[in-house]
Amino acid sequence: MMQFMWLHIDKLIGKGLSIDVLAQFFFYASITLIPMSLPLSILLASLITFGNFGERFELLSMKAAGISLIRVFQPTAIFALLLCAGSFYFQNVTSPHATKKLAALLYSIRQKSPELEIPEGIFYNEIPGYNIFVEKKNKKTGMLYGVMIYNNANSSEDTQIVLADSAQLQSTADKMYLKLTLYQGERFQSMQGQNSALSNTSIPYMRETFIEETDLIAFDSNFKTMDASLLSSNAQTKNMVQIRNSIDSLTTLIDSVGQSAYTEAQRSFMNKSTSVSHSDSIKVCAASTLPFDSLIKKIPSESKQQIIQKAAYKGANATSDYEFRQYNTKDLNRMLRLHWVEYNKKMTLSLSCLIFFFIGAPLGAIIRKGGLGVPVIVSVAIFIFYYIINVSGEKLAKTGEWDVTFGIWMSSMILIPIGAFLTYKANKDSVVFNFEAYQAFFKKLFGLRITRHISRKEVIINDPDYPAVKQQIQELVIHCREYSSKNRLRMAPNYFKLFFQYQTDHEMTEVCDRLEELVTILSNSRDAAILEYLNKLPVLTPHAHTRPFERKRLNQLLGIIIPAGLFFYFRIWFYRVRLYKDLNSIQTYGERINQRIENIITT
Repeated sequence: MMQFMWLHIDKLIGKGLSIDVLAQFFFYASITLIPMSLPLSILLASLITFGNFGERFELLSMKAAGISLIRVFQPTAIFALLLCAGSFYFQNVTSPHATKKLAALLYSIRQKSPELEIPEGIFYNEIPGYNIFVEKKNKKTGMLYGVMIYNNANSSEDTQIVLADSAQLQSTADKMYLKLTLYQGERFQSMQGQNSALSNTSIPYMRETFIEETDLIAFDSNFKTMDASLLSSNAQTKNMVQIRNSIDSLTTLIDSVGQSAYTEAQRSFMNKSTSVSHSDSIKVCAASTLPFDSLIKKIPSESKQQIIQKAAYKGANATSDYEFRQYNTKDLNRMLRLHWVEYNKKMTLSLSCLIFFFIGAPLGAIIRKGGLGVPVIVSVAIFIFYYIINVSGEKLAKTGEWDVTFGIWMSSMILIPIGAFLTYKANKDSVVFNFEAYQAFFKKLFGLRITRHISRKEVIINDPDYPAVKQQIQELVIHCREYSSKNRLRMAPNYFKLFFQYQTDHEMTEVCDRLEELVTILSNSRDAAILEYLNKLPVLTPHAHTRPFERKRLNQLLGIIIPAGLFFYFRIWFYRVRLYKDLNSIQTYGERINQRIENIITT
């Protein structure tokens, strides 16, 4: 509403409009904005409603009771469907009437004369035919001082110049005239209009001196509302039946204009008396080849220039005629596109209410955030995305660069799959907005490490069995040393074995399981040094150094496609080198943990 007001602010300021006129302006403007604001309202309401359900675990309770999410959506979906039908009725009946009234009101406001507020030091030209300069004015009494007036209300040839020491400007009681009272001044008027036969050097002028003089200036400052029926040709002021009738009339008119242009072209460039058909004339012209160069050489020089000028004149006339026809048909085609745009908009804007419900409701169930914080941000972002697509498609449809149906329905075609996808994901309890899952995926994709965060526990029931743990750590260190030397992890892997003869590395899986078991046991330790060493132990990925994918066929296909296979080949080599360093870290920190355990046991 504020955007709409600032768009027309120049028509409102300085007109002295009454409160009832401004109230009508904002009332009709708000009615015309409802079809666009209603989808945003439904989106925000559904986000807040189902976000609150998810945040308070009410959706979880409903699912636990055996009620599916689609069944939960059903009552509000029916309500959204009723709003969709109401929006369609509103756009087809109420909105055209409000648009017609608003357009008539805007035209009346634009035509209304401004309130007289003559500034100091500059020329004021809001009074038709007058330019008034005031050096100084008294705001309390309304007196103007140092007045200079240029009056060309009659014609530019009878311009009058008035100089006055002071003046006073008031409106008459009926607000149809301005009463201008001038004091102590002179009037100069050119007499060129009365002596048009005289030369410019001998034009007389009239000079008049006055003490007080009063002039009446026609200035209608009353507000008159334009008849709204005069704007009925606008597509936005019609319902669908009227738009359809107008489309049929415009189509018939465009066809008749094109047919008349074709008929006139035949008359201009073909002989009227000939009985040769249009297709036969094309064949004759295509078959005959005229030697233009030799013919021009045979024409006498005195006739050649005349022929060229005549041909150029006919060409210029034909060009101007076709340009005029082009402007005419261009306006008709644009008017036809505007009617088709409004015809389709009445359906797409009402359908968007239902689409935004099936975007907002599942999105609220997935995000599980209520209130006015996250839902407002998400709904505004989605609506801006929709608004950009909708406005772009509508603009390209109006200019004729896109088909009208495609341009207007493009936003709906994009949002319907999004709503279906979100509804499916919400019904399946998907983690589509679980950022931890995305974080883990990208860490796995780019080979980023997952670090440990083990802190000292406040309450420990059972301390670790340090002698048994020490023995297990020693065995794990020996196992890591043997595995590293046996598999030569720093060497490049065999390309053929990597993609075509893969075998599961059960040994590394066992190392990883034993390491995590020891970390779980020692996390109950009270010793700060042991907890520090545990945080420095790496998190192993037991299969990253062996194969790109789980499926055998996919690995074989990747090995055949050499460019893609080389990428994963070097990636696996990188994981092998990293595993070699991880095993060395396990050996280093395992020995330090054993030394710390030995100190704890002896003390």
